Amino acid sequence: MSKIKKGDEVVVIVGKDKGRRGVILKVLDNDRVVIENVNMMKKHVRPNPNAGVTGGILDKEMSIHISKVMLFNPVTKKGDRVGFRRLEDGRKVRFFRSNKEVVDV
Repeated sequence: MSKIKKGDEVVVIVGKDKGRRGVILKVLDNDRVVIENVNMMKKHVRPNPNAGVTGGILDKEMSIHISKVMLFNPVTKKGDRVGFRRLEDGRKVRFFRSNKEVVDV
């Protein structure tokens, strides 16, 4: 079980986008994540008339290392560390370290 999953709201803690929040769009195999509207880069695209793709310069979200983001805690309005805990029914869930609230319901 991963500490950060697709669909989680995270905060960037270092780099040029420090302090920005976004939702995780994709978790890659090499410990990298793609976050909505964070780490935007210019991507030069070659036109392909067969596929109906027009050429030009596009803004695209690039990946960022998973160690540079923290899960957003809506109670404290800050990034927070995440731990794992077993519930009484045997399920393994994530919880915030600061206030011990469960992330997964």
